[in-house]
This record gives sequence, structure tokens and C-alpha cells, in this order.
Amino acid sequence: MGTHGQNAAEADPGGATLTAEIRRVLARVDAHAARVTHGSGGAPGAELATAPGGPGAAPLDALVSCFSITPFERDLVLLAAAHELEPTTAARCAAACGDPERTYPTFSLALAALAEPHWSALTPVAPLRRWRIVELDDESRLTTSRLRLDERILHFLLGSPYLDARLHGQLRRTPAPQELTPSYDLAASRLAEGWATAADSDAPLVEVTGGDLRSRADLAAAAAARSGLGLYSMSAEDVPSDPVERDRLSRLWQREAVLLPSALLVEVGELDRDQRAATESFLAGAAVPVVVSSEDPLRSERSYGARVVVPRLDEEEQLALWAGAFEGVDLAGSELRSLVAQFQLPPHVVRSAAAAVHRRLPHEDELDAAELAWRAGLDEARIGMDELGRRIAPQAGWDDLVLHDRQTSVLREIVAHVRQRATVHQEWGFAATLRRGLGVTAMFAGGSGTGKTLAAEVMAKELGLDLFVIDLSQVVSKYIGETEKNLRRVFDAAERGGALLLFDEADALFGKRSEVKDSHDRYANLEVSYLLMRMEAYRGLAILTTNMKNALDTAFLRRIRFVVDFPFPAEHERAEIWRRVLPPQAPVKDIDASLLAQLTVAGGSIRNIALSGAFLAAEEGDRLQMRHMLAAARTEYLKLERSLTPTEVRGWV
Repeated sequence: MGTHGQNAAEADPGGATLTAEIRRVLARVDAHAARVTHGSGGAPGAELATAPGGPGAAPLDALVSCFSITPFERDLVLLAAAHELEPTTAARCAAACGDPERTYPTFSLALAALAEPHWSALTPVAPLRRWRIVELDDESRLTTSRLRLDERILHFLLGSPYLDARLHGQLRRTPAPQELTPSYDLAASRLAEGWATAADSDAPLVEVTGGDLRSRADLAAAAAARSGLGLYSMSAEDVPSDPVERDRLSRLWQREAVLLPSALLVEVGELDRDQRAATESFLAGAAVPVVVSSEDPLRSERSYGARVVVPRLDEEEQLALWAGAFEGVDLAGSELRSLVAQFQLPPHVVRSAAAAVHRRLPHEDELDAAELAWRAGLDEARIGMDELGRRIAPQAGWDDLVLHDRQTSVLREIVAHVRQRATVHQEWGFAATLRRGLGVTAMFAGGSGTGKTLAAEVMAKELGLDLFVIDLSQVVSKYIGETEKNLRRVFDAAERGGALLLFDEADALFGKRSEVKDSHDRYANLEVSYLLMRMEAYRGLAILTTNMKNALDTAFLRRIRFVVDFPFPAEHERAEIWRRVLPPQAPVKDIDASLLAQLTVAGGSIRNIALSGAFLAAEEGDRLQMRHMLAAARTEYLKLERSLTPTEVRGWV
């Protein structure tokens, strides 16, 4: 054998066996060449036959076993491998064919030279061509075209396994997690058992739903590892819609699944009809372990070995997870319990937050470990929320609110309900006795600009939470089922960090319960019920705002824990808003808050007028005066489609 073949043999014990097998097959070719040259008779190569295989023949034997390759097909693979590894093969093939131009293996040569030949070895449904182990240079000349060993198979035989380059960009390696929580561990075991029970079926499928994409992948990778498999992932969107390309992908992957060996994770998201049909077809042809990952169970007639939902971690698991992730960080038990009560993060996200804290601690002098952990939790929890609503970084405090004492006391009570829910629900046992309706829900009712959003911002700052404003007019859809889907996305994302959710423009969804005259009326009521159900189950604080409280169905109002009215501010309250809205460093001249309070506008308009007046004064290079406020007020009133009355501007000039 040439130097290349010798080096390959010396590099790997399996290569030595491969070398011996190649020599045996080439001996048959030489024997046939002798018969062609000298006309000697006898059975082709019978006197040179030796027992194939032997110790260290793992790759070759695995190929034969996994793809049900016959002895003749096995020798044909070796002949194609010899052409790649042994330099003398070309000359030997030419001699055996009696044609100096035919310096490569062909099927006609294999039929003539190798033992136990059968024509069916070259059919497209036989293992060699079905699994693309051997390919023809020219399929129009079946017997005389060059037989080429697939590069992936050659490297496999030489002990160098890798993912087929033709699958790069579509598939990615998914490593198994180093550790799992007890409930995740149990779920991974169920997936592995599902593969085992479905091993004899045509399509050993299992399904994992719920949670986030990474959590589902972690469960699948752990299940694959327990089954002695690796795991590769692909998106269902990458499944070709063309049947020929889809069949090519399916065969390539099934071959890889056997050679590696590995299972496949198919990530199913929002698919159109064609993509869903292509995915169903791809899964139907999967004869190797596949796990389907999706937010919701797929509606399919196919049977699954197991259907597993990503489990929600209970309080004890969450506490153990956070304590383990933040080991070495100075956190008191009460601080850990506060984190557990606030954040419902997947294990990989908790560990990511802890890693961020570990990196920052040596460089942070002003913040303690508990505050760093809280901020890290917020950073991780807000991922995915920004695209669903408008996030407001809370800046306002209680001093910025101008409300009656009774409204302020209710707002503080709401804050207490959110802050102390872990103590009351878990430590005092109310969660076990009440079971349902534990979410903190509130409705803020009042006209535009009366301070509803500002009050929510103050509460968010007090609780150390993000405030997300969700415009319900954008969430509500005329298509049946779409509104619930949009609301679910909002609540599922917010559950991670218990963000304060402010559903603005609730009137777009709420109203007097309509008499059910058709399916649209029925579904409209279902949308409202779904929203209230999710609000009641939400771990954080969910607030609805409305301008028309009287138009709301009392049956719905009974399911809201707190209702806070934001009345139109009286004149003395408007004067106080004016005093607070003007910064102390602003250059003013003869500004009288009591005169400005004569304008019958709410706090939102007061802020607009003050800001516009400031810009007018700055443009003139002058101090802020009442005349600037008058011009700004006229502009604001035009927007409100109102006219300034003499009473409102009495005494201004």
C-alpha cells in the first residue's frame, strides 16, 4: 500500500483493519486482472478469500450493521475506499477492466471481481445509493461510471467523525447541560423513555412544549445524552418546501444520526401553511430519534413516544437554584426569598444572572450584592418584553403625585400587596387555602392626563420593577383567537420578572357585556375573560386604565381587586402640579402658579404647557414669563379642540 494508506493505518487502530480489508479486496481485483490477461479460469478470487472484519473494525462493522449492507456491498465500499487511499488502485482497476482509460472502480468491475455479487446493490433503494454511501459520477452509465465513496463515509471509516458539511448552516450542535433541577431531570428522563418505547416504530418522535427555547433544548439534550446520543438542532423554517430537497435533507440527516450517533431537535415556531406541511412531511419520514420543540403542542395525527411540558419550578426548587447559582455571594436568606418571589426565571437564566453578578462584584463599591442580584434579574427578565410594550424606566416618586389622601393610601396598599405576597402567600399559607385569584389586579379610572400612568411609574419605582405600558388597542385583533394569543405572549414574557404591567386603553377590550348574537360577540366576551384570568394568575401587578369606568360591566369589575379613581384635579391641586412641574433652576419672571391653575386642564396638559412655554422663552433668549405660558396654553387648547375663556386667563396680563 502507498504511503498515504500506511499513514492512515498507523494513525488509528481501525485504519490497520481497513488496510487489511482493502488489500483483500484489491487481491480479488488483481485475480480478475490475471484472468482478463491470461484467461485463467475458476471462481473469481475464490482461492484468495479471507474472513472479513476482525478486532478493531468498529467503523466498518458499524457501517455494515447500521445500514444493513451485504457482504458484496461491503466489498464494493472497500473498493471505492481503496481508490482514495491506495495509489496503485487506479492501475489495478485499468488492468482488471482491460481498458487503460478506465482507472477507477465501476459496478461492472465489482460484479466481475468481487464475491457474492448481486445487481440490486446498485438500485436507488438499496443502502449504498439510498444513504449516499457510494455515488455514481454519471447516473446515465450505471455499470461503467466511476463509483465514488462519499467523503463523509471515507472520514468515518478512518475514524474522523464530523457533521456532514452539507448540513452546516442548517444544524447546530446542542450540548447537554451540566446540571438539572429535580423537576427538569424527571422531564428529561421521560423524554428518553419516550424514545426507548418508540424505538421499534417508524418515527420515534417525542415532544417538549412550554418554557423558553433554551429550556426545551436543555431537556432534549439531557434526554439524548441519557440515550447515548448527541443532539443537533434545526429550525422548522429551514425545512425545504421542495419535496426533492426535503428528501435529500432527510436522508442526509438520518445517515448522520446513525454515524454520529445523534438525535435531532426541530424547533417549531410560527409557521405558515406551506412550512407546516413541509415540517409534517419531514417528521413523518424521520426513522431516527427526533424531539419536536414548540411553545404549544402541535396538532398532529402522529403518535408521540412522549409529550413533556417544561416544568415550572416550585418555591423550594427556585430557592435551591438561586442559592446554588449565587454561592459565594453575600446574600441573606430573606434576600434570596425576595428574589425567588419576584423572578420566575428558567435555570439557565438564573445562572446567567449569577455569572453577571460574580463578574461585577469586584468592581462595584457603591452597590451591595443584593442590589446587584436584583438588577441582574431585571436585566434577564426584560429580554423579550421590549418588543411587546413600551418600557418606562421609573423615575417619579411619591412627591411627584398630586392626589387626594384616599387615592394615595390605596396606591400604597397595592404596593404592600405586591411586596409582601411571598410572606402572606407562602409563609402564612394563604396560597394553599385560597388557591385562585392571588394576582394583584387594579383598575385606574379617570380622564386623560389625570395621573394614571404617573401613579403606575411611582409604584414601579417603589417596588424596584420595570414598568411596561401595553396598548390594548394594538393587542386586540379582529381575528378570532389572535387577541388571546397576543395577551398570552405579554403575560408569559412578563412572568419571568413580575414586571408592572399597565394595560392602557382598556376600553378597547372592555365594555358592557354584549348580548351574544353571533360568534364574534361570544369571542369578544372570551377575550375579556381570558385577560382577567391571566391578570388574576399573574405573579406581578397588572393594572388596567380606562376613561369610561361607568361603561364597564360590573361582573368584570368584581374580579378586579383594587379600583382607583383619578378625578379631574381641583384648582388648588392644579396649582400644586404647576409648582412641581417647574424646575427650581428654570429662569422665571412673575410666574404665578395660582393664576396658571385657573386653566381647567389635567396634569398631562399642564406638563405640556409648561414645557412648550419654556421652549418659547428659550428661543427668545428671555426668562419664562406668563406671556409664554399664554401662547403655549393656546396651542394646547387647539389640540384639545377647546377655546381659552376670559375667566381662565383673568389677571395674567
